[in-house]
Amino acid sequence: MRHKQSEYDVVVIGAGPAGEHTAGRCAAAGLSVAVVEQDLVGGECSYWGCMPSKTLIRPGDVLAAARRAPGAAQAVTGPLDAAAAFAQRDYMTSSWSDEGQLPWLRQHGIDLVRGRARLDGVRRVAVAGDGSQQLHARRAVVLATGTRPLLPPVPGLADAAPWDNRDATSAKHAPRRLLVLGGGAVGVELAQAFRRLGSAEVTVVEVADRLLVREEPFAGEEVRAALEAEGVTVLVGTSVSRVRREADGAVRMSLADGAELVGDELLVAAGRRVVTEELGLESVGVQPGRVVDVDDQLRVTGVRGGWLYAVGDCNGRAPFTHMGKYHGRVAADVILGKPVRDRASEDVVPRVTFSDPQVCAVGLTEAEARARGMDVRVVSYPVGDVPGAYTQGNGVAGTGMLVVDATARVVVGATFTGPGVQELLHSATVAVAAAVPLEVLWHAVPAFPTVSEVWLHLLLEYGS
Repeated sequence: MRHKQSEYDVVVIGAGPAGEHTAGRCAAAGLSVAVVEQDLVGGECSYWGCMPSKTLIRPGDVLAAARRAPGAAQAVTGPLDAAAAFAQRDYMTSSWSDEGQLPWLRQHGIDLVRGRARLDGVRRVAVAGDGSQQLHARRAVVLATGTRPLLPPVPGLADAAPWDNRDATSAKHAPRRLLVLGGGAVGVELAQAFRRLGSAEVTVVEVADRLLVREEPFAGEEVRAALEAEGVTVLVGTSVSRVRREADGAVRMSLADGAELVGDELLVAAGRRVVTEELGLESVGVQPGRVVDVDDQLRVTGVRGGWLYAVGDCNGRAPFTHMGKYHGRVAADVILGKPVRDRASEDVVPRVTFSDPQVCAVGLTEAEARARGMDVRVVSYPVGDVPGAYTQGNGVAGTGMLVVDATARVVVGATFTGPGVQELLHSATVAVAAAVPLEVLWHAVPAFPTVSEVWLHLLLEYGS
C-alpha cells in the first residue's frame, strides 16, 4: 500500500498492541502518524498469542469450574467439544485476517504502510513491500517490533519441524501425543489446554528444577501438582540432548539421562528473542540483533536528538502485552512534550499464567526483594479457606502471598494462585504501584463473600 504522503510527525514500526497504542495516542493529539507493518495489524497477541491461547484454554476452565460445583457437576455429562473450541478460536482471530482492525486506524487518521521497515538515517524509514517508500518523521520514530520464538541450540531440533506458539495456537486438532519443551507460562498453559482438548499424552520437559521459575516457588509446585493430577507428565531438572523427526512423522526426544520420549508433535516454548536484526539500527549507531536499550522516557540510548523510541518487547524491559501498551502511552506522552517516565517496568509488572490453578503476580518476589537488601516480611493464606471460595464449589484451592517491605510498611510484591483468581491482581497492582501503607490497606474493606477477602486474612496474618 503506497501513500503519496511521505512525511509524518511520527512513524511507528510495528502494528502490535504497543505500536497501536503509541500511534493512537499521538494521532488523538493531532499529530500525523504512519504505522508500518509487514505482517498482520494487531500483532502476535491478537493472532498467535494471548487471544487464541486463552480462547482455547477457556472451555477446559469452565468445565473444571462446573465439576467443582455440586449440581453443575451432575449436568456435565459429555467431553469437551474440541471442534467447537477450535472454531471459536478461528472466530476470535478472524481466521487470521486483519481486515477488522483497519477501520480503527482509519477512524484515527493513521496511515498504514504495508511492508518491511528499516531505519535509513536520522528520522528516516525505508519501507520495502509492493514497492519501496521513504518515510520521514518530523518528531519521532518508534520501534515496536516485538519478539519471535527462541529455538534452543539442541542438536536436531531445527530439522525436526517443531511447533512454536504460532503453530500451537493455530492448530486444527489436538495431537494424540504432545511433547512440550519449556515449563514457563506458554508451556504450562498450552500443555494443560491440549490435554483438556483431547491429547491423550502430554509431557512437559523443563531444564530448571521447577515450573514457572520467574514466580514464587510454591506457584510452580501447585501448577505441577494440578498438571499431574490431569495426567500430564512433568519432568523438571531435565535437559534434552537431541531431537529428531522419524520417517513416520513421530518426534523422538533424547534426554541427557539416556531416556527417550516420543510424540506426534513437539511444542517449543523456551522463550522469545527480539526482532531487531534487520531494522537498520546500525545506520543510527545502535547495535542490531539485541534488545534496544532505552531510558525511562523510552528513548533509545546513544541516539543524538532523542527522536528514536522503543516500546514493548523489543526494549526488553517488561515483555508482556499490557506493558507494551503502557510503554506506548508513555512514549506518546513524551513525544507530545509531557514530563512522564516509565515507573512500572522495573517494580510493578503484573503477570498472569492462565493455567488452572492460575498464577497471578505483581511486583517483586521474595527472592528479588531480599536481593535488594529490603527488610522483608512475607505472609501467606490459603485462598481456598476464604468463605467466597467455598461458594464456588468443592476442592477450590490456592495461595495468597504478600511480600512486605517491613521498614516502609508497604507491599512490594503479591502472588495469588487458584482457579479464576486473575481479577484479584489489579487490587494488588494498585497497592504496589501507589505504595499504599498497610495502615491504609486496613480501610480497603473487601466485600463478603468474595475471594478478595483473602486480603483481609493476609493483613490479619501480618498483624498491626
